[in-house]
Amino acid sequence: MLRTLFIRTTRIRTTTPLISRRITRLIMTDSTAKMPSPPPAAGGAGEEPLSKSALKKLEKDKEKAKKKAEREAKELQEKQTREANQVDYAVQNYGNQTLNQSQERNNFSWAKIDQLTVDQVGERVRIQARVHNSRSQSAKLCFLVLRQQTSTIQTILSMTETTVSKQMIKYAIGIPLESIVIVEGIIQKPIEDIKTCTVSKLEIKLDKIFVLAEAPAKLPFLLEDASRPVDLLPKEGEQFVTVGTDTRLDNRVLDLRTPVNQAIFRVQSRVCNLFRSYLDEQDFIEIHTPKIQGAATESGSSVFKLAYFDQTAFLAQSPQLAKQMAIAADFDRVYEIGPVFRAENSNTYRHMTEFIGLDLEMTIKEHYHETIDLLDGLFLHIFKGLQSNSTKEIQTIKSQFPLDDFKFLDKTLRLNHNDAIQILIDNGHDIQIGQDMGTEQERILGKLIKDKYQTDYYIIDKFPLAIRPFYTMPDPVDPTLSNSYDFFMRGEEIISGAQRIHEPNLLIERMKEAKIDPGEMKGYLDGFRLGCPAHAGGGIGLERVIMLFFGLGNIRRACLFPRDPKRLHP
Repeated sequence: MLRTLFIRTTRIRTTTPLISRRITRLIMTDSTAKMPSPPPAAGGAGEEPLSKSALKKLEKDKEKAKKKAEREAKELQEKQTREANQVDYAVQNYGNQTLNQSQERNNFSWAKIDQLTVDQVGERVRIQARVHNSRSQSAKLCFLVLRQQTSTIQTILSMTETTVSKQMIKYAIGIPLESIVIVEGIIQKPIEDIKTCTVSKLEIKLDKIFVLAEAPAKLPFLLEDASRPVDLLPKEGEQFVTVGTDTRLDNRVLDLRTPVNQAIFRVQSRVCNLFRSYLDEQDFIEIHTPKIQGAATESGSSVFKLAYFDQTAFLAQSPQLAKQMAIAADFDRVYEIGPVFRAENSNTYRHMTEFIGLDLEMTIKEHYHETIDLLDGLFLHIFKGLQSNSTKEIQTIKSQFPLDDFKFLDKTLRLNHNDAIQILIDNGHDIQIGQDMGTEQERILGKLIKDKYQTDYYIIDKFPLAIRPFYTMPDPVDPTLSNSYDFFMRGEEIISGAQRIHEPNLLIERMKEAKIDPGEMKGYLDGFRLGCPAHAGGGIGLERVIMLFFGLGNIRRACLFPRDPKRLHP
């Protein structure tokens, strides 16, 4: 009967001392009531008195039964206590978020990590971010570093009696890195500055965490490995993983999450904004030209051909022809930001088959140096704008690519092509006046100019006509030279431009010299036959400007999804 009663009472789930005491008394009373009573002592009619040993044994059995009942009651209470402790009282504060199908709009206030200030200490915030790092201190405490783009902050999950359970902490520490989470908590000051986070003087004590988008447990590489300085060498006994360029580009979405890449493409966006704002102030208008053309603009070997219904078409090498036609149509000053295609099988650090061109064209009144002056002002505007408005991004990029700050003069250095060649000759390099410089010679010249003039930015004017496109205006004094120019950064060309030929007969003559059939470019020529003002312009390679300004070492690092002869995906 004792066993039956025990089984029945274990089904009662309670943690209160009152009910536990009642269960204990019930078991003890029942066990006492059901124990056989000793026969009455000697003296009853017809009854034999128990011996002393029998009475002693009976008392001993009663004591054993009592102790057993007490032990079983204690075990029951301990079990109930354990079960109570395992109840997850924070289950409503964490878990996987329901798929966002725009079911509702609550108009919550969402905080941005980089905008948090010490004045907000004690305030409650809601943040959506990625899990950048995680660390378990114990079963009752863990730390998560959350990231929004380039900004990071430390958060804490500490067990409490009401809002944060052990189960919640275990769940949080198991969230894969790079997962997107929604968290809520109170801003507080850390015991000491957190040097590993961009927000070092604040942390958030969390009481809610939900996974919005879970990343795989095993990533192609860790962002920590992809963010190390390029010149970092392991110390003795130290090892770390190096992430190669192909691995990065094969997993470009993950690679683009690194703080440095986030900074690079924010700066790139800023360059485009500075380009636009400067030209808008100079009365330029933005145009959009076709990228499918009926004729090659320069050399047939460097353009992509494609079937265009029953004709052959070409991807635009530049918006050059359309820009000039816009000038002939009296738009006066035009610019475009758009893709440029080059079918050059060049697998180098500085070439791509598709890149973004920042192109402009303008009428000139007297001299093509009007355009050089405007372009020079444009570049100085961009350089100064980056230095004043992109300090944070510049420091982030330099953390991985620690190159010297980009230097430029208030009055830009300008050299004629012959003078630039002479500098190389004077320093013992094998090159002749009138000869085109190769890439290595351009880099050497850049170093020589940097040593002598303390500038990374300069202009070379008056290039030989033979090495320029057919539409370049010849020099009026020396027909072997041209009214053309290149701008350089750190010894590499970043814009090539010139005064264009606006007289149709001279243009046809130059086409024939370049083995281009004028009949295939009738629409282009017709614009000049109708009368066209003198004009000049140029095209800037956006990615090359970013690569050289920051010393990235490879133009692919400045392109969101690069295209080269060996890469068509992603």
